[in-house]
Amino acid sequence: MKIGVVGIGKMGAAIATRLLGLGHEVVVWNRSAEKAKAVSGAKVAATPRELAGDVETIISILTNAAAIDAAYEGADGLLKGDIQGKLFIEMSTVRPQTEKQLAAKARALGAAFIDCPVGGTVGPAREGKLLGFVGGDADDVARARPLLEQMCRRVEHVGPVGSGASMKLAINLPLLVYWQALGEALLLCKPLGLDPARLMNIFADTSGGPNVLKVRGPSIAAALNGGDSGPVTFDVDSIRKDLQTMIEEAQGLGGTLPVTARALECFDQASRDGLGKSDAAVLPVRWSAAAKR
Repeated sequence: MKIGVVGIGKMGAAIATRLLGLGHEVVVWNRSAEKAKAVSGAKVAATPRELAGDVETIISILTNAAAIDAAYEGADGLLKGDIQGKLFIEMSTVRPQTEKQLAAKARALGAAFIDCPVGGTVGPAREGKLLGFVGGDADDVARARPLLEQMCRRVEHVGPVGSGASMKLAINLPLLVYWQALGEALLLCKPLGLDPARLMNIFADTSGGPNVLKVRGPSIAAALNGGDSGPVTFDVDSIRKDLQTMIEEAQGLGGTLPVTARALECFDQASRDGLGKSDAAVLPVRWSAAAKR
């Protein structure tokens, strides 16, 4: 297939690399062209409009609603050319209303549109092991499914457009709050002086240990030992953006997220302390290390 990928951050680059490895022809665009050029084997489009005209399917995975608006509706945006018959797969983590409004505009121009934000980080993206939450009409989802199954180990169609966004915010909430909870738990363990690798193994084997510890436990242990936690897969500022989006969505539904709001305050402070671009694994380490004896 001829596939376009708009937004070449860590996840966009990993997805594009995955698709290239499967033999697809991939065209990429990013606001900063240097990131787009770094995807070996992909053709780089000068504008989103040029990209849309050159492919059958467009995948977008962008930072926030403002970035989506610029890529889709800017002067040379994705929606400015002839997109009749094209399929859009929007993977950004944003509020459902953003996806609903965008879908209406794309459909008015004759295109198909689904939202499919994904669970997982760079490693699973490269291996085709993401978890996809799809919102869209049944026919559009069926059209997209063969491609989604090449990127995801599990594809869940959870409702109309916008439903994928709702589900992604929901599944990310416990994970992101957990990073703070783990830091607080590690503080309670600090007097024991246990080896960090052993400590992570114990936490991962308990009923309160999420799946993420099975993968990220060694990185956290390394950081607890004062070592390198490895490459950044999901940074603190990205976590802050997602938590703020969750809070705004809950407010739109007439509710509140008090635990999420408190966790966001802690992550905001971590960012002010210079950790905004650091990996999520540093958060629990930072909190436990801050305790005064």
